[in-house]
Amino acid sequence: MSKLTSYETLNKKDVQYTPYEEVDKEQLQRDIDKIKQTIEVGKEDFEHLLKLEKWGRFATISGFVLIAAVTIMSTYNSGMSTLDFWLFGILGAFLIGVGNVARWANVTHPILHGAYDKVPNIPYRYTKAGYAKGWRRYIDWLDWIKPDAWVYEHNIMHHYHLGELDDPDNVEKNLEWLHNAKIPMWMKYAVVYIFAGIWKLAYYAPNTQRILENKDNKTMNDPRTQRYDFSPFTKRGQELWKEYLLPYGLFQFVFLPLLFLPWGWSAVGTALGFLLLGEFFANLHSFLVIVPNHSAEDIYQFSTPHKSQGEYYLRQIMGSVNYNTGSDFIDFLHGFLNYQVEHHLFPNMPHSFYQKMQPIVKDICKKHNLEYRQESVFKRIFMTVELMVGNTKVLRVDGV
Repeated sequence: MSKLTSYETLNKKDVQYTPYEEVDKEQLQRDIDKIKQTIEVGKEDFEHLLKLEKWGRFATISGFVLIAAVTIMSTYNSGMSTLDFWLFGILGAFLIGVGNVARWANVTHPILHGAYDKVPNIPYRYTKAGYAKGWRRYIDWLDWIKPDAWVYEHNIMHHYHLGELDDPDNVEKNLEWLHNAKIPMWMKYAVVYIFAGIWKLAYYAPNTQRILENKDNKTMNDPRTQRYDFSPFTKRGQELWKEYLLPYGLFQFVFLPLLFLPWGWSAVGTALGFLLLGEFFANLHSFLVIVPNHSAEDIYQFSTPHKSQGEYYLRQIMGSVNYNTGSDFIDFLHGFLNYQVEHHLFPNMPHSFYQKMQPIVKDICKKHNLEYRQESVFKRIFMTVELMVGNTKVLRVDGV
């Protein structure tokens, strides 16, 4: 890959941004740190979180009620048409997917960053120290991912190694095997599309386990070369199943479908099918709003660690992209990941903070002649897929 140490634009506007090595990183640090002096996290921010939490729960409950209704009604030959069966069943599955993503992105994500820890008299369960700990995992955030493992993989390794080889979410590095695969291009696209539908199970669960183990066991191999272990006959595989996969899998795809056993095994199968469809939607939705944040041909990566706080800030801007922003509802559907630049500059801030700070961050970028990327999530996912199949390459800053 060629050495690139200055910004390049990929659109029709001939805009020249300040080269990486010429950015006044000390002044950039002062400008961004000045924002922190204006931060006052309070009850209003917590109430905003509770609203997002209610929206997510409403989606989940509504989705399950719709699935239950079509499942039970279909067993009684109630006269419900085939069209209504599929229409309401698929809508229910979609709403379950929305609720799943909302629980992860709108609630779990900021809480596990400690975003609400400074709210006076906040309930302990909404603090980083109390959320999803022990048995509360089954109430707060039951998913394929073990909360402690995701905290280390995401909060530490991803945020503080953004765009480096040590970034566990470095898409180009993670998919080198697909780039080098001697298969037709249409098959590479098919691999990406299939992966998008199962990526929480296939990637996030084993990858977070792998990264956490590397932290706890310093004698382990480099995590970049360590493979996943799904075997139930090995120690690591058994831990993956026991601590990561089975808690969520048994509840979502065994316990919930069996609630319909009084209406027969056919009802159990119908409910299971729609719940699996809901999981598929959740994977597609989360893939859409998470993966393009740092992966496309106009996003920079870095070959060395940052050397100062100002350089750290610069990399968060250069290595991230925002989506379109707007009302709380639009931001809710994006999981507030449409404020990725602001989030990486201030990772432990409430979601409501990003809406207020976006204009200020834009002004700072303008002052330093830095590109502030913001585009539709649908355009960005297309660019990400092109990177994933190897049609494009990221930009890189080497040895600066």
